[in-house]
Amino acid sequence: MLRHGGAILRACLEHVGAMAVPGITTGQLDAAAETFIRDHGAQPAFKGYQGFPATICASVNEQCVHGIPGHRVLLEGEILSID
Repeated sequence: MLRHGGAILRACLEHVGAMAVPGITTGQLDAAAETFIRDHGAQPAFKGYQGFPATICASVNEQCVHGIPGHRVLLEGEILSID
C-alpha cells in the first residue's frame, strides 16, 4: 500500500511540477494536484486536517515551508517548493 501511494505521489509531483510555469497561480497547482490524486483513486491526506484548506503546500521564494496555495501568480525566476 505504501509503495502504491508513493507512486501516486511521485507522479502527482511530476505532473504539478511540469505545470509550475510563470503565469499560473499556486491555487491552480493545488486544484490540479487534488484532481490528479482523486483521479488515481486516492484522497489528499492533509486537506481539511485541523482546518488545513489545501491539498499541497506551495512556498514561493522566501517562504520557508507550508505555504497555503491561493491567488499568488508565479513569476519568471521565482523559486517554488511543493510538498
